[in-house]
Formats: sequence, C-alpha cells, structure tokens
Amino acid sequence: MRFAGCFMRILTLTAVFLALSFSGCTTSSRVDALDVAEPSMEETSSVRPVPPADVSAVEKVSPAMPERLSATVAEPETVELAMAPDTSSPPALSLAEIESASETADQVAMIQPPRLKPRREAGLSRGVHGPKFRDAKPIRFGRVAPKHFAVHGVDVSRWQGNINWNVLRKNGANFAFIKATDGGDHLDPMFRRNWDAAEAAGVKRGAYHFFYWCRPAAHQAEWFIRHVPREANALPPVIDVEWTRSRTCTKRPSRATVLKKMNTFMNMLESHYGQRPIIYTAPDFYDDNLQGAFPNHPFWLRSVAAHPSKVYPRRNWVFWQYSGTGLSKGVGEKIDLLATLDQIKQLREMRLGLEGFNDFHDQFPFGKLN
Repeated sequence: MRFAGCFMRILTLTAVFLALSFSGCTTSSRVDALDVAEPSMEETSSVRPVPPADVSAVEKVSPAMPERLSATVAEPETVELAMAPDTSSPPALSLAEIESASETADQVAMIQPPRLKPRREAGLSRGVHGPKFRDAKPIRFGRVAPKHFAVHGVDVSRWQGNINWNVLRKNGANFAFIKATDGGDHLDPMFRRNWDAAEAAGVKRGAYHFFYWCRPAAHQAEWFIRHVPREANALPPVIDVEWTRSRTCTKRPSRATVLKKMNTFMNMLESHYGQRPIIYTAPDFYDDNLQGAFPNHPFWLRSVAAHPSKVYPRRNWVFWQYSGTGLSKGVGEKIDLLATLDQIKQLREMRLGLEGFNDFHDQFPFGKLN
C-alpha cells in the first residue's frame, strides 16, 4: 500500500507538472503574438486611409494647411493631388481629425468645423482705425465736420518722402490714393514703393493720374495702364482734373473739349481695369467744366474750408479731401487727408470693398447725412 500510494503521488505530480508546462506555453505564445517585427497592413477602426483628393475641392483649401493634417494619413498610402476624384462618399471623420485641419468645411460635407481665426484678407481685414491726424492749419467746418466720419484715408506722392505705412495705418489711414503718373511720360518715382508697402500694411489703395491738357487723352491712358497693375483688390483708378499750373502747358480747353478728353481717358481705363474711374477735382475746375457732368461716376472732391455740399451743391460724392496740410505719425511731410461716406455701417460690413461703384452710386446717397 505504501509503495502503491507513493506511486500514485508520483503520477499525480507528473500530470500536474505537464499541465502547467502546456499552460505556460500557451500563455507565452499569446505574449509573443503581440511582439510583431513587421508593421501590420490591416486597417484599424481608429485610423482610416484618406480617400483620393477631389481636385475641385483642393482649389478651395487654404495654402496654410497645418502639417498635422498629414499625420492622420495611414501608411503606406499617400494623398496625390493629381489622382482622379473618388465618386464614393468619404468616411465620417473623427473629432480629432476635424480639429487637426484649419479649414475643412469645403472638403467635408455636413460637418461644421470649430470656429477658427479667419485668414487675413487684402485691405481692411483687421478693422477700421479711427483718425488720429492733426492739421497744420485747422479749420472749423461747422455742424458737419470730418470728425463725424468714421473712415478716413490719405493721398500721397513722392513729396511725402519715405512713409512708414504700418504707423500711418494705425494713425487712421484706412485707404490711400497713390500718385502713379501724369501726362504721357512721367512716373512718380515713389509709386511702386508706396503701392507695395501700402498693400503689405493692409491699407486699401488705388492709383491716380494727373491729367495734362497738352497731351492726347489716349496717350495718357496708355501710359497709366503701362505702369499701374490691374489688381482685383485695388480701388478704382482716379483721374485728377485741374487747371494745369505749368510753364510747359498753359492751355485751358473749352468745356466740350475737356469732357471729350476725360471721356476718352476714362473709357480706356474702365475697359482695362473693369472699374469705373473716380474723378478728382477742385472747385474752380468743377465750376468751369463739371457741373452736371458725369452723373454716374464717383467723385472725390477737394473742399478744405467747408463741407462739400456748400462748395459743390447738388453733387453726390464718395471721397472728401478736407485738408491739404494734414500731419500724421509715419509721415515726415504734410499730407492730404480724406473722409469717405456717411454710411458707416455699410463701410464696416463691406470693408471698403469699393470695386462696384455703379452699385454703390445707385444704392447710397453719397455725401448726404441721414
């Protein structure tokens, strides 16, 4: 019995040892299965391969797409912009994938991305700056003064020297008219520098031409077009018409000749730039030639001693030059100061998008207070 009992214990211990050995092998195999030397090619539920990009949608994507977006693409697949559009519906994106893109509203249907800081737009995307100008010869304008207008600007030429456009903008120059040409052979030497620097500072700008009465209108238009770029975000071109105070040109044509020359010049500019030109003028020239003329053109009026309604009765206007002796930080010389419109709310909403002057002229009573 004793021998039999010992024999049974030995058998029992052997069986237990074998069972534990097989159990240990099974457990070890499960751990080894997780240690895979090669990456798995299987798709998982948390990472989806990005479908081929729709080329039509790619055109709407901001060029400043965050680099994090590429991290969501599962290897070994890559996104090729030249691939044919995928007609199948893209899989739903996770919240993390949505937040990793800066502007995905045009790519992902029915998904509202989080509110992001908008990209900087040309012109007044950073808001309107109130005027902080001073005047070397201040004028009391009476009941309606420049201070009652929210949006101010300037016009400049080489005579203002080197301008710090960032400082000038913060001081109240929300827009600027920059001298480009005069006659048929003169280019302002500071034009290109001012044109580019104003744009870089976020100042809405347009170019103007000083009209010379001893040159054919077509030649002057061609000269202006040669030097002033056609840009969608620029203000319309300006024709500056005054009596020439020059020893080389003392002509004062008849009213009929003046209007004919102006019409030729403005038609050529409108055809090239796709914008109706603005007319700048002074009181004496206006009285001699422009009363009742060009009712469908926007006017920029010089009136440095009174509100334009007193100097140009019954004339609607868009821009008012109220000073030729302005002072501003960012400019070392005196500067012309302008105000625009009484429709402050519309200006803020449209961010001085004055490209469609025909529509503006039809919709708003320019130069009149509500």
